[in-house]
Amino acid sequence: MTQYYNAQRTRNLYQPGSKQPFKLSRSKLELFMECPRCFYIDRRLGVGRPPGYPFALNSAVDALLKKEFDIHRAKNKAHPLIEQYGIDAVPVDHELLDEWRENFKGIQYHHQPTNLIITGAIDDLWINSQGEFIVVDYKSTSKNEKIESLNKGWQDSYKRQMEIYQWLLRQNGYLVSRTGYFVYCNGITDKEAFDAKLEFDVTLIPYEGDDSWVENTILEAFKCLNSDEIPPSSPECDYCAYIKAVKNYY
Repeated sequence: MTQYYNAQRTRNLYQPGSKQPFKLSRSKLELFMECPRCFYIDRRLGVGRPPGYPFALNSAVDALLKKEFDIHRAKNKAHPLIEQYGIDAVPVDHELLDEWRENFKGIQYHHQPTNLIITGAIDDLWINSQGEFIVVDYKSTSKNEKIESLNKGWQDSYKRQMEIYQWLLRQNGYLVSRTGYFVYCNGITDKEAFDAKLEFDVTLIPYEGDDSWVENTILEAFKCLNSDEIPPSSPECDYCAYIKAVKNYY
């Protein structure tokens, strides 16, 4: 068991001075923005944050949405949700779409200045009449309110997520619309009975992305990875605050 744990710790760790390109996922860039200290300990020292609970229902919704949109993709027709909102788009049938959707693979771009390979797995991709790719992300939750905008602070990470996908596509030479969409599924809880069926209100939320921050963030993350000192934690990092609090009792 100890040997397995040690192997896990040394897998895919950044080595300063290495000539080999190093893969850095969108989620790890987000981790850097949340807390440089957690990011450094994860990618340099091999100790990641404790994993959260798996969102199995969210994954099921994502899988079913992909299947549903793929039906219309095969017919080169707009999904009813696209028509309902009057969007100029159809799900795009691209030969690399399955690869771009695959976790731990996704869309990739070799960032030459840092020798980092930035990766991100998208949920869906549409195309408009101008030939622009439209990044689409699926979200699911259950709230006692109609979800029509991304106006909560914790949803800023959703926006950055979409912007990195847009950046990755542009770096690969694709024409990308600034407007992306979130397909937001909100579980309905006021039914009289469950009846072995969970129903959702589905809304389509447009978002104007701005990926101008991505380049500098990659450079800053690269600088962090090459440092010989563990950086300070973010003041808002609950994980670092917990560790600090625990140490006070020893």
